[in-house]
Amino acid sequence: MPSADEFDLTLIRNVRPPGWVNPEPAGRYNLVVVGAGTAGLVTAAVASALGAKVALIERDRMGGDCLNVGCVPSKGIIRASRAWAEVRRATEFGLRIPDGAAVDFAAVMARMRRLRARISPADSADRYRRLGVDVFLGEGRFSGPRSIEVEGRRLTFSKAAVCTGGRAAAPAIPGLEDAGFLTNETVFGLTELPRRMAVIGAGPIGSELAQAFSRFGCRVALFERTGQILQREDVDAAATVAKRMKIEGVQIVLNAGLTGIQKRGKEKVVQYEINGGRMELGVDEILVAAGRTPNVEGLGLESAGVAYDPLNGVKVDSGLRTTNPRIFAAGDICSAFKFTHAADAQAQIVVQNALFPHPLGIGLASTETLIIPWCTYTDPELAHVGMYEAEARVKNLEVESFTFRLDEVDRAVLDGEEEGFARVHVRKGTDKILGATLVAAHAGEMIGELTLAMKAGAGLGTLTRTIHPYPTQAEVIRKVATAWRKTALTEGRKRILRRWFAWMR
Repeated sequence: MPSADEFDLTLIRNVRPPGWVNPEPAGRYNLVVVGAGTAGLVTAAVASALGAKVALIERDRMGGDCLNVGCVPSKGIIRASRAWAEVRRATEFGLRIPDGAAVDFAAVMARMRRLRARISPADSADRYRRLGVDVFLGEGRFSGPRSIEVEGRRLTFSKAAVCTGGRAAAPAIPGLEDAGFLTNETVFGLTELPRRMAVIGAGPIGSELAQAFSRFGCRVALFERTGQILQREDVDAAATVAKRMKIEGVQIVLNAGLTGIQKRGKEKVVQYEINGGRMELGVDEILVAAGRTPNVEGLGLESAGVAYDPLNGVKVDSGLRTTNPRIFAAGDICSAFKFTHAADAQAQIVVQNALFPHPLGIGLASTETLIIPWCTYTDPELAHVGMYEAEARVKNLEVESFTFRLDEVDRAVLDGEEEGFARVHVRKGTDKILGATLVAAHAGEMIGELTLAMKAGAGLGTLTRTIHPYPTQAEVIRKVATAWRKTALTEGRKRILRRWFAWMR
């Protein structure tokens, strides 16, 4: 890891201030929050704003993964890689780029660190202290069902929230530990571009970073044990992303069984099998992006009466209450939806249910009412909300699906971003939206319209009547809705209309 520069020093001053003095515990707290990632920060801020006495405990850096080693740094370098990809295809738009243009990877990473530091005051220890939250930096460990200890101080609480998140999981591949590898927690510390990189795991993190590093000029091999990248997504949606990645030089290795890693001098050799055939590939760095592990160790959850699973995290009900009715959980520590925005939404459920309980459970907020979209920030992006068609059929729902391609949307054609489509699933015979998938350059910006429609109970009929500015790529949403409307014009209705028009003559 490189020594800290001015940007990293600024980050540390905000999220882990040297010389920070923990406050004296202020009697019994209305709410003690363990973990200052997104879920913990939102829980603490909202509860304090409502007037509750709140303590927030963080053992590492304020901001959690999202700010320090997740969303913020990754999107910083993904944006830089997209800019470079646009330069490389500039001749398509009539622009001539002088010979010798090259990526300055150190500058890319410095920009990321600068912007991360710029964003960090929002998550800083000082800001939360100014919000009225007692911020304790150090290891927090439950000492009983209503108490927790941190750095020699004992905090008692009426309610508590466990928001300790998760970390990268390392697969059990022989030789991996000895060879050394990167995760999302270390890859953003690079200042030199690896010449060759193996990425293990073709989920969102692996796919995003494989494409970004390939665009910078690194030779990337992306290994996936299943038959497609982004396994949870529709086959054709994932294939659209994979096609672009391959064109840009990513070697995608599917159905790969990784059998071992060997260190040969400075080279790391990935050994794998496909259909019984044994192969190997030499690389300079290995990035592991093969899932997440919940941070449940060292919290004293047993002392608090909180049940948990080492693989799936803290066990909660739909109101995010643990097996100790005074303790709640939110975010990656307990959720299948490991997204910052999901953690934010769950934090607000925790605040409502912990601070405003009803003795009969009436009016409790529930995760079952959440409609959570997500986006993988490859190029093109792949966004989804609601059910997939297969999920709906498992639930015995009759489904109709409507798809409209971006190469039939004028703005996408003009932008040179015509790869992808919009797909909406509705309950058969109705316009009720069950789920939707977008594959587009800006899918993450566009999925919100469909999420809002689902939340508001508005169907495709409403979207067909919604005026979209022309030309925009978001028109694809109205066009897919129009595809549904055309099916509503049955032969019987056409006959009635023909008679009406004949009478009008």
